[in-house]
Amino acid sequence: MRTHLHVRYLHRRNRHLLAQSMSPEPRKSTALSNIDELAVIIATEMSARMLNQSSFVPVLSLSGVAGRLFAPLGMAYIMAVIASLIIAVTLTPAMSLALLANRGVAQHEPRLLTRLKADYGRLLATVERHARAIIAAVMIAGVAALGALPFLQTSYIPELKEGSYTVHVGLAPGTSLEESMRIGGHISKALMAIPGVRLVAQRAGRADEVVDPVGVQLSEFEVGLKLMGPDNEERTVRQIRSTLARFPGITTSINTFLVERIDETISGTPAPVVISVFGNDLDNIDRVSLQIAHLVASMRGATSVQVESPPGTPELSVRLDQTRLSRWGFTPVEVMNAIQSAYQGITVAQEYQGVRSYDVSVVMCPADRKDIGQVGSLLLRNPDGLMVPLRDLAQLQQVSGRYQITHDGGRRVQVISVTVGGRSIAGFVSEAQRRVDREITMPKGTYAVFSGESEALGRSQRDLLVYGLMAGLSVVLFLFLALKSRRAVALVLFNVPFALVGGVGSVMLTGGSLSLGGMVGFVTLFGISLRNSIMLVGHYQHLVEKEGMLWSLETAVRGASERLVPILMTAIVTALALLPLAITSGEAGNEIEGPMAVVILGGLVTSTLLNLFVLPTLALRYGRFDGTGVSR
Repeated sequence: MRTHLHVRYLHRRNRHLLAQSMSPEPRKSTALSNIDELAVIIATEMSARMLNQSSFVPVLSLSGVAGRLFAPLGMAYIMAVIASLIIAVTLTPAMSLALLANRGVAQHEPRLLTRLKADYGRLLATVERHARAIIAAVMIAGVAALGALPFLQTSYIPELKEGSYTVHVGLAPGTSLEESMRIGGHISKALMAIPGVRLVAQRAGRADEVVDPVGVQLSEFEVGLKLMGPDNEERTVRQIRSTLARFPGITTSINTFLVERIDETISGTPAPVVISVFGNDLDNIDRVSLQIAHLVASMRGATSVQVESPPGTPELSVRLDQTRLSRWGFTPVEVMNAIQSAYQGITVAQEYQGVRSYDVSVVMCPADRKDIGQVGSLLLRNPDGLMVPLRDLAQLQQVSGRYQITHDGGRRVQVISVTVGGRSIAGFVSEAQRRVDREITMPKGTYAVFSGESEALGRSQRDLLVYGLMAGLSVVLFLFLALKSRRAVALVLFNVPFALVGGVGSVMLTGGSLSLGGMVGFVTLFGISLRNSIMLVGHYQHLVEKEGMLWSLETAVRGASERLVPILMTAIVTALALLPLAITSGEAGNEIEGPMAVVILGGLVTSTLLNLFVLPTLALRYGRFDGTGVSR
């Protein structure tokens, strides 16, 4: 995409030498011709390059995960522009002088090019005869594209095709490890029966002495798929969801490993939509959380709803009686330590094997710990050596409790994670917020906060909008410095809505889903698409102000014809560079840059058509060029 200046320089050099060969005046040297032509081109090209780099400023301003994904791309593009400009200013003229200095110049243009320009001139004349209708159609298309933007489904991160998925399965609180593994075995067999599944591995719970412990009622299944295309992979994922739906009494969610890590980086929870319920009273928090989870589960697009630490875990409450403890000579600490040693175990020694050490723990045998009714029979020895059963020292009662109480910033919180499918996450969150505010009554001191991909997407959209407006102002400034005409700037900026038409059209043709990559594509598209408009308007100024032509239909057609080959060549080269990314947009590893390439490619097509057929007519009707060096 950075070959534009080289193409312009060589094309303009050949045109200049051809004109000299047909002129009776003495011919300048090739070196002088190179310098003169390069000086003419660099003025407008520098402004176009600055404009192009300004369009990438919003990409560099992205924060968080979006900045990590797209900032290196923007920086690479800017460095490529700078390197290309240096090469075009230094190496291209030198190579032209060395390789083309002694070559003769053809007296006539190639026949194919002559015929192409003649046909192009006739098309421009036809456009001029129907100018009002065509201009009106372009404006209507631009308004329609702008009006279609709010109706596109937006997403932060597209669905990644990793070939491996993580399935989360939640059972009722208090489910034992044995029961979790038994049910997990049935789920694994059902998943392995799906034709596209290669392997299934289950992991139940997570150790207590880690940063994020998980109860044994929660399991993660690593599901590996066979090699297949994107369509077959989507079909296999749908079969996995339908298979899991056949198991009653469980909650499930499925996603790829990388998407979960991105979601976890954004909100701390591996889910695209996270609802955090804060408050002081745990009972109120749990009650509101269950109400919200039930409400959200009934909404269209909710494929999975999970409460992170739901209440209802069976617990055995041991309430010590201080009077009885004093009567038998026990202290509360002694009784609690004895219960912990019997049922959880206590480290009493360490064993060393070489450089490794192992804890030696003492705990009651599993058979004595299996029956909850035998807890009261636990014998405790007082300082006098008397054996007293636990039921004589405390009140034992089975209650419903919580296996985990989570906090965020010192506040008690219950987290609801939601997986969305079949609709945009932003639209889902917007509807969920309205329904929660309208249908859920929050106790005093209890409130819900929505976060996740929707929040990150909104932040990225605001960054792109704010910095995009700043970049737009700098673009207008560079345009005015290069063209020195308000009318000329307006003519160039008319290309923006027509580029928008192609970008929106390409998104709608590929499914109507606009990811963050597509949004970045729109921002960069506007800078890329303005280049040819700048060069065409600048060439019109050159013909009138430098070559002394009168501004007329003949001048407009000649200028457009002379810019036909450079515009087509740069558009084709850029399209060929983007085409592989656009074609493989849904393939694994290309889910982020692919949508960006689709948007740029679609906008490039329509903006090129505008530059070739509509912009000359607009310039003829509304442009004002004279020979004083200023175009009004």
